[in-house]
Amino acid sequence: MVHIRRWTGVAAALLATELLVAGTAAHATASHPVRMSVEDAVTAKLRGQVEAEAAKHAGSSVAEHAESSETRVTVTRKNSQWAFGTAVAVTSHEKDIHPTGAVFIARAEAGTWRVNFDGEAGFSELAAESPLVNKQEKAVFTSTPTTMQAGGDYRTGMALPFAVGQTWTLTSGPHGWGGYETPYSSIDLAGGDQVVRAARAGTAYTMCTGWIRVIHDRGYSTDYYHLWSSISVNGAAVGQGAYLGYTGTDVTCGGAASGRHVHFGLRQNSAYVGIAGHGIGKWAFENGAAAYQGGARHGSTWRGAGGAVYNYGALGFNQAVVDANGGGTVNKRSGPGTGYAVRGTVGDGATVTVSCSANGTSHAGRYGTTSLWNRLSDGTWVTDAYLWTGVNGPTNGWC
Repeated sequence: MVHIRRWTGVAAALLATELLVAGTAAHATASHPVRMSVEDAVTAKLRGQVEAEAAKHAGSSVAEHAESSETRVTVTRKNSQWAFGTAVAVTSHEKDIHPTGAVFIARAEAGTWRVNFDGEAGFSELAAESPLVNKQEKAVFTSTPTTMQAGGDYRTGMALPFAVGQTWTLTSGPHGWGGYETPYSSIDLAGGDQVVRAARAGTAYTMCTGWIRVIHDRGYSTDYYHLWSSISVNGAAVGQGAYLGYTGTDVTCGGAASGRHVHFGLRQNSAYVGIAGHGIGKWAFENGAAAYQGGARHGSTWRGAGGAVYNYGALGFNQAVVDANGGGTVNKRSGPGTGYAVRGTVGDGATVTVSCSANGTSHAGRYGTTSLWNRLSDGTWVTDAYLWTGVNGPTNGWC
Protein backbone atom coordinates (compact mmCIF):
# COMPACT_ATOMS: atom_id res chain seq x y z
CA MET A 1 0.00 0.00 0.00
CA VAL A 2 1.20 3.51 -0.80
CA HIS A 3 1.01 5.95 2.11
CA ILE A 4 0.99 9.64 1.23
CA ARG A 5 2.23 12.04 3.89
CA ARG A 6 2.01 15.83 4.06
CA TRP A 7 4.15 17.35 6.79
CA THR A 8 4.90 20.75 8.25
CA GLY A 9 8.50 21.57 9.05
CA VAL A 10 7.81 21.22 12.79
CA ALA A 11 6.32 17.75 12.49
CA ALA A 12 9.19 16.58 10.32
CA ALA A 13 11.73 17.99 12.77
CA LEU A 14 10.13 16.14 15.68
CA LEU A 15 10.18 12.88 13.79
CA ALA A 16 13.79 13.46 12.76
CA THR A 17 14.66 13.78 16.45
CA GLU A 18 13.07 10.39 17.10
CA LEU A 19 15.13 8.93 14.26
CA LEU A 20 18.35 10.35 15.68
CA VAL A 21 17.71 8.37 18.86
CA ALA A 22 16.85 5.31 16.78
CA GLY A 23 20.22 5.42 15.03
CA THR A 24 22.04 4.37 18.22
CA ALA A 25 19.32 2.53 20.12
CA ALA A 26 19.29 -1.11 21.14
CA HIS A 27 16.88 -3.57 19.57
CA ALA A 28 13.20 -3.23 20.43
CA THR A 29 11.73 -5.37 23.17
CA ALA A 30 8.22 -6.01 24.33
CA SER A 31 8.69 -3.28 26.98
CA HIS A 32 9.43 -0.72 24.27
CA PRO A 33 6.40 -0.55 21.97
CA VAL A 34 6.96 1.37 18.74
CA ARG A 35 5.67 4.92 19.15
CA MET A 36 5.26 5.86 15.50
CA SER A 37 4.40 4.20 12.23
CA VAL A 38 7.18 3.10 9.94
CA GLU A 39 5.68 5.31 7.23
CA ASP A 40 6.09 8.37 9.43
CA ALA A 41 9.66 7.42 10.33
CA VAL A 42 10.66 6.91 6.69
CA THR A 43 8.95 10.14 5.68
CA ALA A 44 10.85 12.11 8.32
CA LYS A 45 14.21 10.76 7.18
CA LEU A 46 13.52 11.42 3.51
CA ARG A 47 12.19 14.92 4.16
CA GLY A 48 15.24 15.66 6.28
CA GLN A 49 17.55 14.66 3.44
CA VAL A 50 15.62 16.70 0.86
CA GLU A 51 15.69 19.78 3.07
CA ALA A 52 19.40 19.36 3.85
CA GLU A 53 20.16 19.13 0.14
CA ALA A 54 18.02 22.20 -0.54
CA ALA A 55 20.02 24.18 1.99
CA LYS A 56 23.12 23.56 -0.14
CA HIS A 57 21.41 24.77 -3.33
CA ALA A 58 19.45 27.86 -2.28
CA GLY A 59 17.48 29.36 -5.15
CA SER A 60 17.88 26.29 -7.39
CA SER A 61 15.43 23.63 -8.52
CA VAL A 62 16.57 21.52 -5.56
CA ALA A 63 15.37 24.21 -3.17
CA GLU A 64 12.02 24.31 -5.00
CA HIS A 65 11.79 20.54 -4.63
CA ALA A 66 12.08 20.88 -0.83
CA GLU A 67 8.90 22.93 -0.82
CA SER A 68 6.95 19.91 -2.09
CA SER A 69 4.72 18.67 0.73
CA GLU A 70 4.00 15.16 -0.55
CA THR A 71 5.99 12.04 0.24
CA ARG A 72 4.90 8.59 -0.92
CA VAL A 73 6.02 5.65 1.22
CA THR A 74 5.31 2.14 -0.07
CA VAL A 75 5.88 -0.67 2.42
CA THR A 76 6.27 -3.79 0.30
CA ARG A 77 7.34 -6.23 3.05
CA LYS A 78 6.74 -6.10 6.78
CA ASN A 79 6.57 -8.09 10.01
CA SER A 80 6.42 -6.96 13.64
CA GLN A 81 10.08 -5.93 13.79
CA TRP A 82 11.05 -5.18 10.20
CA ALA A 83 9.84 -3.23 7.17
CA PHE A 84 11.12 -2.83 3.61
CA GLY A 85 9.97 -0.65 0.74
CA THR A 86 10.42 2.58 -1.21
CA ALA A 87 9.98 6.26 -0.42
CA VAL A 88 9.65 9.07 -2.96
CA ALA A 89 9.49 12.84 -2.48
CA VAL A 90 7.15 13.93 -5.27
CA THR A 91 7.83 17.15 -7.19
CA SER A 92 5.79 19.56 -9.28
CA HIS A 93 4.55 18.41 -12.68
CA GLU A 94 5.00 21.88 -14.11
CA LYS A 95 8.81 22.09 -14.10
CA ASP A 96 11.73 19.81 -14.91
CA ILE A 97 12.41 19.08 -11.23
CA HIS A 98 12.75 15.34 -10.87
CA PRO A 99 11.64 13.39 -7.78
CA THR A 100 14.06 11.90 -5.29
CA GLY A 101 13.64 8.66 -3.43
CA ALA A 102 15.17 5.65 -1.74
CA VAL A 103 14.79 1.97 -1.10
CA PHE A 104 14.63 1.54 2.68
CA ILE A 105 15.03 -1.07 5.40
CA ALA A 106 13.62 -0.30 8.85
CA ARG A 107 13.94 -2.16 12.14
CA ALA A 108 11.98 -1.49 15.35
CA GLU A 109 14.42 -0.43 18.05
CA ALA A 110 13.76 0.92 21.57
CA GLY A 111 10.28 2.17 20.80
CA THR A 112 10.96 3.69 17.39
CA TRP A 113 12.21 2.74 13.92
CA ARG A 114 15.80 2.71 12.75
CA VAL A 115 15.65 3.60 9.05
CA ASN A 116 18.43 3.27 6.50
CA PHE A 117 18.38 4.03 2.78
CA ASP A 118 20.08 2.09 -0.01
CA GLY A 119 23.78 2.85 -0.26
CA GLU A 120 24.23 3.80 3.39
CA ALA A 121 26.54 1.66 5.50
CA GLY A 122 23.68 1.05 7.94
CA PHE A 123 21.58 -0.30 5.08
CA SER A 124 24.13 -3.07 4.54
CA GLU A 125 24.10 -3.91 8.24
CA LEU A 126 20.32 -4.18 8.40
CA ALA A 127 20.16 -6.15 5.15
CA ALA A 128 22.50 -8.78 6.57
CA GLU A 129 20.11 -9.37 9.48
CA SER A 130 16.67 -8.79 8.01
CA PRO A 131 14.49 -11.83 7.28
CA LEU A 132 12.67 -9.73 4.69
CA VAL A 133 15.72 -9.45 2.41
CA ASN A 134 16.16 -12.27 -0.10
CA LYS A 135 19.40 -14.07 -0.92
CA GLN A 136 20.02 -12.16 -4.15
CA GLU A 137 19.50 -8.83 -2.42
CA LYS A 138 21.81 -9.73 0.46
CA ALA A 139 24.59 -10.52 -2.02
CA VAL A 140 24.32 -7.00 -3.44
CA PHE A 141 23.45 -5.03 -0.29
CA THR A 142 26.05 -6.46 2.05
CA SER A 143 29.03 -5.58 -0.13
CA THR A 144 30.61 -2.67 1.76
CA PRO A 145 30.06 0.65 -0.04
CA THR A 146 33.27 2.55 -0.81
CA THR A 147 33.94 5.99 -2.22
CA MET A 148 35.99 4.77 -5.14
CA GLN A 149 36.37 8.15 -6.85
CA ALA A 150 38.58 9.27 -3.95
CA GLY A 151 41.01 6.54 -5.00
CA GLY A 152 40.73 7.45 -8.66
CA ASP A 153 38.60 4.45 -9.64
CA TYR A 154 35.75 5.34 -12.00
CA ARG A 155 35.10 1.87 -13.39
CA THR A 156 31.44 0.85 -13.35
CA GLY A 157 31.25 -2.33 -15.43
CA MET A 158 28.15 -0.80 -17.07
CA ALA A 159 26.86 -0.74 -20.62
CA LEU A 160 24.65 2.07 -21.86
CA PRO A 161 20.97 1.54 -20.90
CA PHE A 162 19.93 0.11 -24.26
CA ALA A 163 20.81 -2.93 -26.36
CA VAL A 164 24.49 -3.53 -27.07
CA GLY A 165 25.12 -2.90 -30.76
CA GLN A 166 22.48 -0.18 -31.11
CA THR A 167 23.08 3.52 -31.70
CA TRP A 168 20.96 6.06 -29.82
CA THR A 169 20.99 9.84 -29.54
CA LEU A 170 22.50 11.54 -26.52
CA THR A 171 19.68 14.09 -26.40
CA SER A 172 21.16 15.86 -23.36
CA GLY A 173 24.67 15.81 -21.93
CA PRO A 174 25.50 15.54 -18.21
CA HIS A 175 23.12 17.42 -15.92
CA GLY A 176 21.67 17.07 -12.44
CA TRP A 177 19.10 14.44 -11.58
CA GLY A 178 16.72 17.29 -10.86
CA GLY A 179 17.89 19.52 -13.71
CA TYR A 180 20.55 22.18 -13.36
CA GLU A 181 21.93 21.37 -9.90
CA THR A 182 25.24 19.64 -9.32
CA PRO A 183 26.50 16.99 -9.37
CA TYR A 184 25.80 16.37 -13.04
CA SER A 185 24.78 12.77 -12.50
CA SER A 186 22.42 12.20 -15.40
CA ILE A 187 22.06 12.05 -19.17
CA ASP A 188 19.09 11.75 -21.54
CA LEU A 189 18.96 9.13 -24.29
CA ALA A 190 16.48 8.26 -27.05
CA GLY A 191 16.25 6.36 -30.31
CA GLY A 192 16.94 2.84 -31.51
CA ASP A 193 14.17 0.43 -30.58
CA GLN A 194 13.32 2.67 -27.57
CA VAL A 195 13.71 -0.31 -25.21
CA VAL A 196 15.44 0.71 -21.98
CA ARG A 197 17.64 -1.97 -20.44
CA ALA A 198 19.61 -2.44 -17.23
CA ALA A 199 23.11 -1.01 -17.54
CA ARG A 200 24.50 -3.70 -15.22
CA ALA A 201 23.18 -6.67 -13.28
CA GLY A 202 21.60 -6.04 -9.90
CA THR A 203 18.28 -5.97 -8.07
CA ALA A 204 15.46 -3.80 -9.42
CA TYR A 205 12.76 -1.76 -7.67
CA THR A 206 9.80 0.26 -8.87
CA MET A 207 10.12 3.68 -7.23
CA CYS A 208 6.90 4.84 -8.87
CA THR A 209 5.22 4.35 -12.24
CA GLY A 210 7.82 5.07 -14.91
CA TRP A 211 10.79 5.07 -12.51
CA ILE A 212 12.99 2.01 -11.94
CA ARG A 213 16.08 1.83 -9.72
CA VAL A 214 18.62 -0.99 -10.12
CA ILE A 215 21.06 -1.49 -7.25
CA HIS A 216 24.41 -2.91 -8.35
CA ASP A 217 27.65 -3.99 -6.72
CA ARG A 218 30.55 -1.61 -5.88
CA GLY A 219 28.11 0.76 -4.16
CA TYR A 220 26.52 1.85 -7.45
CA SER A 221 22.89 2.11 -8.47
CA THR A 222 21.24 3.47 -11.60
CA ASP A 223 17.92 5.28 -12.06
CA TYR A 224 15.71 5.18 -15.15
CA TYR A 225 12.84 7.70 -15.36
CA HIS A 226 10.08 8.68 -17.83
CA LEU A 227 9.56 5.02 -18.79
CA TRP A 228 6.46 3.76 -20.52
CA SER A 229 5.22 0.21 -19.89
CA SER A 230 7.91 -0.29 -17.26
CA ILE A 231 8.26 -3.48 -15.27
CA SER A 232 6.78 -3.71 -11.77
CA VAL A 233 9.45 -5.11 -9.45
CA ASN A 234 10.23 -5.46 -5.77
CA GLY A 235 13.76 -6.80 -5.53
CA ALA A 236 13.82 -8.91 -8.68
CA ALA A 237 17.24 -9.97 -9.92
CA VAL A 238 17.99 -8.51 -13.35
CA GLY A 239 20.90 -9.18 -15.65
CA GLN A 240 22.76 -6.63 -17.69
CA GLY A 241 20.56 -5.79 -20.67
CA ALA A 242 17.33 -6.87 -18.96
CA TYR A 243 14.16 -5.12 -20.16
CA LEU A 244 13.02 -2.30 -17.88
CA GLY A 245 10.54 -0.46 -20.08
CA TYR A 246 10.25 1.80 -23.13
CA THR A 247 11.37 5.40 -23.40
CA GLY A 248 8.47 7.71 -22.63
CA THR A 249 7.34 10.94 -21.05
CA ASP A 250 5.91 9.61 -17.79
CA VAL A 251 6.10 12.04 -14.87
CA THR A 252 3.95 10.22 -12.32
CA CYS A 253 6.21 11.36 -9.46
CA GLY A 254 6.82 14.84 -10.83
CA GLY A 255 9.04 16.69 -13.26
CA ALA A 256 8.56 17.32 -16.95
CA ALA A 257 9.51 15.51 -20.14
CA SER A 258 9.48 16.84 -23.69
CA GLY A 259 9.71 14.04 -26.20
CA ARG A 260 10.12 10.39 -25.26
CA HIS A 261 13.49 9.51 -23.71
CA VAL A 262 15.04 7.88 -20.66
CA HIS A 263 16.45 10.07 -17.92
CA PHE A 264 19.41 7.95 -16.76
CA GLY A 265 21.10 8.77 -13.45
CA LEU A 266 24.15 7.39 -11.69
CA ARG A 267 24.29 6.96 -7.90
CA GLN A 268 26.90 5.70 -5.47
CA ASN A 269 26.67 5.24 -1.70
CA SER A 270 23.12 6.64 -1.37
CA ALA A 271 23.64 9.81 -3.44
CA TYR A 272 23.77 10.94 -7.05
CA VAL A 273 27.37 11.28 -8.23
CA GLY A 274 28.91 13.08 -11.16
CA ILE A 275 28.76 10.91 -14.27
CA ALA A 276 31.84 12.69 -15.69
CA GLY A 277 34.91 10.47 -15.77
CA HIS A 278 32.87 7.29 -15.46
CA GLY A 279 33.00 4.70 -18.20
CA ILE A 280 29.59 3.51 -19.41
CA GLY A 281 29.20 1.53 -22.62
CA LYS A 282 32.95 2.16 -23.27
CA TRP A 283 32.29 5.91 -23.38
CA ALA A 284 33.92 8.29 -20.89
CA PHE A 285 31.51 11.10 -20.03
CA GLU A 286 32.61 14.72 -19.66
CA ASN A 287 30.79 17.79 -18.34
CA GLY A 288 30.19 20.84 -20.47
CA ALA A 289 30.26 24.50 -19.52
CA ALA A 290 26.72 24.17 -18.19
CA ALA A 291 24.10 21.54 -17.46
CA TYR A 292 22.81 19.58 -20.48
CA GLN A 293 25.99 20.35 -22.44
CA GLY A 294 29.07 18.13 -22.42
CA GLY A 295 29.13 14.68 -23.94
CA ALA A 296 31.17 11.49 -24.11
CA ARG A 297 34.38 10.17 -25.66
CA HIS A 298 35.23 6.73 -27.07
CA GLY A 299 38.88 6.64 -28.03
CA SER A 300 39.40 9.88 -29.97
CA THR A 301 35.74 10.04 -31.02
CA TRP A 302 33.69 12.77 -29.32
CA ARG A 303 29.90 12.97 -29.19
CA GLY A 304 28.24 16.03 -27.69
CA ALA A 305 24.59 16.62 -26.87
CA GLY A 306 22.55 15.65 -29.92
CA GLY A 307 25.21 13.22 -31.12
CA ALA A 308 24.91 9.50 -31.81
CA VAL A 309 26.39 7.05 -29.29
CA TYR A 310 26.94 3.38 -30.07
CA ASN A 311 26.64 0.90 -27.19
CA TYR A 312 29.87 -1.09 -27.20
CA GLY A 313 28.89 -2.94 -24.03
CA ALA A 314 30.58 -2.92 -20.64
CA LEU A 315 34.32 -2.37 -20.25
CA GLY A 316 35.84 -5.12 -18.14
CA PHE A 317 37.71 -4.19 -14.99
CA ASN A 318 40.95 -5.42 -16.58
CA GLN A 319 40.30 -3.76 -19.95
CA ALA A 320 41.03 -0.41 -21.56
CA VAL A 321 39.94 1.60 -24.60
CA VAL A 322 42.73 2.86 -26.85
CA ASP A 323 42.73 6.66 -27.16
CA ALA A 324 45.32 7.69 -29.75
CA ASN A 325 44.62 11.35 -28.92
CA GLY A 326 43.70 12.08 -32.51
CA GLY A 327 46.06 9.59 -34.11
CA GLY A 328 44.90 6.49 -35.92
CA THR A 329 47.01 3.90 -34.11
CA VAL A 330 49.26 3.42 -31.08
CA ASN A 331 52.52 1.45 -31.11
CA LYS A 332 52.83 -1.72 -29.08
CA ARG A 333 56.32 -2.42 -27.76
CA SER A 334 58.25 -5.36 -26.34
CA GLY A 335 58.79 -3.59 -23.01
CA PRO A 336 57.64 -0.59 -20.93
CA GLY A 337 59.36 2.21 -22.83
CA THR A 338 60.20 3.70 -26.20
CA GLY A 339 63.64 2.09 -26.07
CA TYR A 340 62.00 -1.28 -26.67
CA ALA A 341 61.22 -2.62 -30.14
CA VAL A 342 57.86 -1.98 -31.81
CA ARG A 343 55.74 -5.13 -31.91
CA GLY A 344 52.80 -3.92 -33.98
CA THR A 345 50.07 -1.35 -33.50
CA VAL A 346 46.56 -1.14 -32.09
CA GLY A 347 43.81 1.06 -33.50
CA ASP A 348 42.11 4.03 -31.88
CA GLY A 349 38.93 2.95 -30.09
CA ALA A 350 39.98 -0.70 -29.79
CA THR A 351 39.38 -2.62 -26.56
CA VAL A 352 42.47 -4.27 -25.07
CA THR A 353 42.96 -6.51 -22.05
CA VAL A 354 45.61 -5.53 -19.50
CA SER A 355 47.61 -8.21 -17.68
CA CYS A 356 49.53 -5.89 -15.36
CA SER A 357 51.36 -2.54 -15.22
CA ALA A 358 54.86 -1.18 -14.66
CA ASN A 359 56.68 2.14 -14.75
CA GLY A 360 58.72 3.09 -17.82
CA THR A 361 59.39 6.13 -19.99
CA SER A 362 57.12 9.16 -19.52
CA HIS A 363 54.49 10.21 -22.08
CA ALA A 364 51.73 12.81 -22.40
CA GLY A 365 48.25 11.93 -23.61
CA ARG A 366 44.75 13.33 -23.48
CA TYR A 367 44.47 12.98 -19.73
CA GLY A 368 47.97 14.15 -18.74
CA THR A 369 51.52 12.86 -18.39
CA THR A 370 52.39 9.45 -16.99
CA SER A 371 55.25 6.96 -16.80
CA LEU A 372 52.85 4.04 -16.38
CA TRP A 373 52.86 1.33 -19.03
CA ASN A 374 50.40 -1.56 -19.38
CA ARG A 375 51.29 -5.04 -20.53
CA LEU A 376 48.56 -6.40 -22.75
CA SER A 377 47.29 -9.98 -22.87
CA ASP A 378 49.43 -10.65 -25.96
CA GLY A 379 52.62 -9.74 -24.05
CA THR A 380 53.16 -6.34 -25.68
CA TRP A 381 53.23 -2.98 -23.87
CA VAL A 382 51.33 0.28 -24.42
CA THR A 383 51.80 3.53 -22.52
CA ASP A 384 48.92 4.39 -20.19
CA ALA A 385 48.89 7.85 -21.78
CA TYR A 386 47.03 6.30 -24.73
CA LEU A 387 44.63 4.07 -22.82
CA TRP A 388 41.37 4.92 -21.04
CA THR A 389 41.08 2.49 -18.14
CA GLY A 390 38.86 4.38 -15.69
CA VAL A 391 41.41 4.09 -12.91
CA ASN A 392 44.37 6.24 -11.83
CA GLY A 393 47.10 3.66 -11.42
CA PRO A 394 47.60 0.03 -12.43
CA THR A 395 44.56 -1.56 -14.02
CA ASN A 396 45.22 -5.15 -13.03
CA GLY A 397 48.00 -4.94 -10.46
CA TRP A 398 51.74 -4.43 -10.86
CA CYS A 399 53.90 -6.74 -12.96
